[in-house]
Amino acid sequence: MAIAEVDPGMCQAMRDADVLHKNAPVSCAQLRVVHFSYLGLDGKVHDDGAVMVMAALADHVQAIFTTLLQRKFALAGAQLMQHYRGDDLAAMRANNTSAFNDRAIINGGAPSLHAYGAAIDINPIQNPFVQFEDAGKVSYSPAAGSAYANRLAMRPGKAARKGMAEEVVDVFAEHGFLIWGGDWDAPIDYQHFQISRTLAKRLAALPVAQAKIVFNDYVKNYRRCAGTKKTAAGLENSRLAKTNTVKAACISAADKP
Repeated sequence: MAIAEVDPGMCQAMRDADVLHKNAPVSCAQLRVVHFSYLGLDGKVHDDGAVMVMAALADHVQAIFTTLLQRKFALAGAQLMQHYRGDDLAAMRANNTSAFNDRAIINGGAPSLHAYGAAIDINPIQNPFVQFEDAGKVSYSPAAGSAYANRLAMRPGKAARKGMAEEVVDVFAEHGFLIWGGDWDAPIDYQHFQISRTLAKRLAALPVAQAKIVFNDYVKNYRRCAGTKKTAAGLENSRLAKTNTVKAACISAADKP
């Protein structure tokens, strides 16, 4: 596993592929590529995983994917968004795990947290984006994600399903990604993990070295608070329930100096 800077050649390739635009909220100098190994849905370990994230977050993102491999959490694949020419729908159809993509939020004009390199989407088919439309209609992106409308990994008489985000919400939270789209009411974005927009803007306004210190302090504050709350969450609760209880109690503490 390695963390690499974005060199001028890659930066230009991102522009050519419509992944980076003139008024992006971060520059190439503020981005890093995290290379990692992962357990595939085929049960084999692959060494070609890569996501691009804000430099201040890169060490923690590397730790996230190291932990996912250790936990034997399966990923379908992870290629940089240049491979899909910035087409988020194409990446989702391919079940691609990804991060940086200079685009607006879905159904909106503001930059997505992906445009900061401060959001990660994992296994979009197993963890679809769900929208609720008129007359009670529900749509899934990608469409194949409708097979995962039932979020139970274990179902009577059926094989266990791999790669569902609920299994690793705690891993992302432990490394500062406290917002999970699976907690949203409408739409629901099971694949999506991010830091807050306020924090992303703050980090983007700082030099890389200083931004890294700020984010590390943010994570330390959360972990310090979480350490005192985990026992109170109760051993009888599921891992996800305990994580959500801790996050609710500690998300504001993470921002304190």
